[in-house]
Amino acid sequence: MRDVIQTLVEEISRVLLGKEEKIKLAVCCLLSDGHLLIEDLPGMGKTTLAQALANVFGLSYRRVQFTNDMLPADILGVSVFEPAKSRFVFHPGPVFSQVLLADEINRTTPKTQSALLEAMEERQVTSEGETRKLPQPFFVIATQNPQSQSGTYPLPESQLDRFLMRISLGYPDAASERQLFLGGDTRNHLESLKVCLSPEQLLQLRAETEQVKTSDSLIDYLQRLIHVTRTDTDFHCGLSPRGAMALLRAAKTWAYMEGRNYVIPEDLQQLLAVVVTHRVVQHSHASEQKHPLILKLLTGVDVVGG
Repeated sequence: MRDVIQTLVEEISRVLLGKEEKIKLAVCCLLSDGHLLIEDLPGMGKTTLAQALANVFGLSYRRVQFTNDMLPADILGVSVFEPAKSRFVFHPGPVFSQVLLADEINRTTPKTQSALLEAMEERQVTSEGETRKLPQPFFVIATQNPQSQSGTYPLPESQLDRFLMRISLGYPDAASERQLFLGGDTRNHLESLKVCLSPEQLLQLRAETEQVKTSDSLIDYLQRLIHVTRTDTDFHCGLSPRGAMALLRAAKTWAYMEGRNYVIPEDLQQLLAVVVTHRVVQHSHASEQKHPLILKLLTGVDVVGG
């Protein structure tokens, strides 16, 4: 199965040059049944990544550009009276897709943000007293501009927690950027990406990743990491039980992607920055491995308890 994952990453790397590690994180997030938040400047490849993921997994894809005048119904859908049928008919919104790109989610109002984030959590939409299930799999990739930019509505901590991971793609390295200059716009190759897994196989993979084993010593290490976030005053807030479960769930998937059926401490360490930072640290890029508080967890917590 590791070969299949590598094929997926290589296929997406055809259109997102020099970002293999970030692609692996996005695939891990999808296989962990989570949602992904990308905070970055415009033009870094966020839309390309979302569409490429949908293509290689054979999933339906919709993109919504968030604006400050957008209403919840624009995302969820609305019931419209149709005279020919003498009744209201529900017209589903873009949230009824398997991969939804919520572009610049912090450009819209908190009310509309909450409507989407509630749908992400509940995996269903209630309208006119009727509950409608969202498709499976259902994966949201939300992008947001850095909070220093004007006209943004920052996501509060309770809503950031709905995202399994937060990453930043960053600038490409010199070799990848040169390849981009010489080869032209890679988005032209999106439609030629081959489907590597079916939606049914994706759901099967998710079930298999949940069976990855964890030892008592691994759980002890996880609890020591959690304890530091809750007792060290440098952290904005401690990691919640839900956040800790998210880290463990992602670590199981990462171990599976690495070809193992058990989690090792390095799996937790690999994902600390992207899973933990946006939950316990204010105003920081979650992908920044050199954040001092992440370094404190990586270097200050013993893998083997003493």
